[in-house]
Amino acid sequence: MKQSKHVLSNPWHALRALTQARIALGRSGVSVPTSAQLDFQLAHAQARDAVHMALDDEALAAALAEDGHACLRVHSACPDRASYLQRPDLGRVLDAPSRASLQAAAPASCDLAIVIGDGLSALAIAHNARPFVAALLARLGEVAQQEQWRLGPIAIARQARVALGDEIGALLNARAVAVLIGERPGLSSPDSMGVYLSWAPRVGLSDADRNCISNVRPAGLSYDQAAYRLHYLLTQARQRGLSGVLLKDDTVADGGLPAAGKGNFLLR
Repeated sequence: MKQSKHVLSNPWHALRALTQARIALGRSGVSVPTSAQLDFQLAHAQARDAVHMALDDEALAAALAEDGHACLRVHSACPDRASYLQRPDLGRVLDAPSRASLQAAAPASCDLAIVIGDGLSALAIAHNARPFVAALLARLGEVAQQEQWRLGPIAIARQARVALGDEIGALLNARAVAVLIGERPGLSSPDSMGVYLSWAPRVGLSDADRNCISNVRPAGLSYDQAAYRLHYLLTQARQRGLSGVLLKDDTVADGGLPAAGKGNFLLR
């Protein structure tokens, strides 16, 4: 649509190159320009679609199987999407058939269970889960001689909340669980994936017991950077036997560890 010649630009317009936030849109009279309003409506529609989109867990399992990964498809106690959105508590527990299938397939023990859940954006999982898993396992493969990470089967969960991973990890006898889940869509990020780490997963853990790596997607935190951060947190969790608020992410942007005395400036 052709922009009206009466639109007045905003002096902060140059800052738009630094952020996806809706700033310096200009104005037409006392209103935002028509093009900005249409962009907002499109972004809002994309966010709503991401929330209601169903995860094709069969296709994801087939894709991961092509990469050589054993997968289990499970379901929360939410029977459908409407229940999922209205009853968060049901999204935190498995239904009975899923619990039984996990118990039957569980290894005697494993170091890490990976759970992939649709969360509030199946779009995020469809776009990001497979490449992130590849980046993570490539990193774990690089350190295989120094560290040993025995992996359980990958669980793909529909109608899942973050806490569902703790029950899955416990049933798989895992020392740690990493939950890959679609985050609540924003108006500039309908496909953002979060990664949540719990050490010694069990039913009843709270958000304070988990570490979160957020905004994993090509336009946010790259797969390699996210895999690096998760590996760092996994290593620290195993050494210290904990996760959550007591375990800090001391990684830095370039992928290296901070030098002595160069950690969180708030603690100096």
